[in-house]
Amino acid sequence: MTHDVSRAGAHVDAEAEAAASGRGAKGPDELRRQIERTRHELGDTVEELAAKMDVKGRAKARADDLRDRAGAMTVQMRSTAAHAGEVGMRHRKPVMIAGAAVAVVAGAVMVQRHRC
Repeated sequence: MTHDVSRAGAHVDAEAEAAASGRGAKGPDELRRQIERTRHELGDTVEELAAKMDVKGRAKARADDLRDRAGAMTVQMRSTAAHAGEVGMRHRKPVMIAGAAVAVVAGAVMVQRHRC
């Protein structure tokens, strides 16, 4: 890249200057519109940067998001449990037999460990 020295000794990128001059204003009204558009874009950029720097706000937003997701998961789990309960009620006898078998096995394991 080549650099030109402009007024006050500041360095200006020659390629950027050439690109800017290619899309320069055609008159004062166009220049005002470009300035207003640039101000608007700069304002948006500043707002985005400020939002990124707001750690407390971002943390709160993240916590709110996680809380919402946890609430949705709770609703889903309750629905699944209710459905499982309905299925269990329809098949009460096999569920009770399976529960009793699990209780017997757990009891046998506890007795076995207690003896050792």
